[in-house]
Amino acid sequence: MNIDIRKHIISNFKDAKIDEIKASIESSIKEKEEITLPGLGVFFEVLWNNSDENSKEYILNTLKNSLN
Repeated sequence: MNIDIRKHIISNFKDAKIDEIKASIESSIKEKEEITLPGLGVFFEVLWNNSDENSKEYILNTLKNSLN
């Protein structure tokens, strides 16, 4: 069985409201389940691919500072 996680996640959230997306992200982080990591990765990929260079710099700095 071959599942395209990207297409599945994007399809599931295509018409979602902002509060629904936020709730899903927060729930995934709170539950700390490994199975939610691919979905969060898809969200990050979408965010990264749709960010300008200033936003990418902010994301990178936030990640770097948070990892220290």
